[in-house]
Amino acid sequence: MQDYSDIRAALEARLAFVQQRITELEVALRRTDGPRAQDFEDLANEVDGEEVMQALDDSGRKELTDIEAALARMDAGTYGLCERTGKRIPLARLKAIPTARYTIPGVDDDD
Repeated sequence: MQDYSDIRAALEARLAFVQQRITELEVALRRTDGPRAQDFEDLANEVDGEEVMQALDDSGRKELTDIEAALARMDAGTYGLCERTGKRIPLARLKAIPTARYTIPGVDDDD
């Protein structure tokens, strides 16, 4: 059985970072400075900023889900196996992309 302890440690560290970042973004999205008089340009900039922050929050949630799924696969003993073919995902690929779920045909082939 492959030892993925270094990858697990990296995933857990990234998980903590992403969770903290999502929390910070949620706080920023909910922050209000009270009633403000703004002209149209200021309001447009604020809306754009909120949309950017929401997009970052959504991508953070996707990463969070991917990390949690990878850790669950480790716990289940299926980490490193392609979910489509059941073949081993190369260790180099898992180190580069620890949340990888699939092999890449023609790239990850053993022959």
